Amino acid sequence: MQFLRDKVKELRPLFEKGGKLEKFYFIYEAHETLFFQPDHVTGPKGAHIRDAVDMKRMMVTVIVALLPCMLFGVWNIGHQHFEVLTSAQIQAELGLGIETASFIDKIIFGGIKFVPIIAVCYIVGLGIEFAFATVRRHAIAEGFLVTGMLLPLVVPSTIPLWQVAVATAFAVILGKEVFGGTGMNLLNPALTARAFLFFAYPAQISGDKVWVDVDGFSAATVLGDAAQGLTMAADYKYTFMDMFLGFIPGSIGETSALACIIGAAILVGTGVGSWRVIVSMVLGGLAMGWLVESMGANFFGTEHFYYHLVAGGFAFGAVFMATDPVSAAQTNTGKWFYGFLAGVLAILVRVINPAYPEGVMLAILLMNVLAPLIDYFVVSANKNKRLKRATV
Repeated sequence: MQFLRDKVKELRPLFEKGGKLEKFYFIYEAHETLFFQPDHVTGPKGAHIRDAVDMKRMMVTVIVALLPCMLFGVWNIGHQHFEVLTSAQIQAELGLGIETASFIDKIIFGGIKFVPIIAVCYIVGLGIEFAFATVRRHAIAEGFLVTGMLLPLVVPSTIPLWQVAVATAFAVILGKEVFGGTGMNLLNPALTARAFLFFAYPAQISGDKVWVDVDGFSAATVLGDAAQGLTMAADYKYTFMDMFLGFIPGSIGETSALACIIGAAILVGTGVGSWRVIVSMVLGGLAMGWLVESMGANFFGTEHFYYHLVAGGFAFGAVFMATDPVSAAQTNTGKWFYGFLAGVLAILVRVINPAYPEGVMLAILLMNVLAPLIDYFVVSANKNKRLKRATV
């Protein structure tokens, strides 16, 4: 490792001021600090908090938290594919004498589907980031390390790659760069990309039918079935445990609530994610689910309002989207209001709008817009309390 670092340092003069590749310095710096701890230190003036965890390490922590969702999603792509095949079809695909797909077969199939999607995201997204950094002469931000992982996990495995490329470009340019880059964006970039796909290409991203891995076969997601009232049948094919574990059709990384809980434990345990946002969004979802069910409007049946937490992208949104440190509320009190309202709105959209049974994306995007207002009122309330105490 030291040998590799020495070699990287040998290249630095080429990229520093006066070097042949001076205009590409920030691209070099981004790669160097990604793999090695920066060797620059704070200056003698000013107060600083010294910590070994910089922004890149924080982003890497989020990526580690996403791995359970990603790995399960890759397997689930293959699982859903082979579930609908007959023995003859499996033999034709895997070889004579093989009538049941193995764990490895499902991983391989899922990997073949997933790798091109995530590759397109990073190639297009980082390419745009590098271009902006080179033209503007500023350091490359670390935010896309996470966005490039989130976006492939919130789309179905059957989405055309050109749509992935267009959505990634939209997220980076219009979702982030126009606001000033990482840390300045108003909306979550990954959700911005998904919203763009939903409104621009609804046939490939909508909640009705997004799983088409076999010619002539189309499997509706749980929320697609729910919007049509199919989950009310006593013999519905997916149980609560199926939804909790993730053995259902849906977007690649959103199906397993268990994988999301593992990711939440990593984020909260390392201090990267806000437990207040996660807990409050779950409470908001439960409260609204119970309320609409008591009014007879819940499309999950008569006693299943808690199914909302394991169906669709609710768990994934609560853990990885709503907790975005840039677009979420910043005050502790504001986080409670922000998360609770996101949960309420997510279930409300699901119930009252059968044309769009997945309400998590729209709920979080709306709360992204309202987050600064929530913080404003929280800070104003705190100021007024202190002023009253000071004047008493």
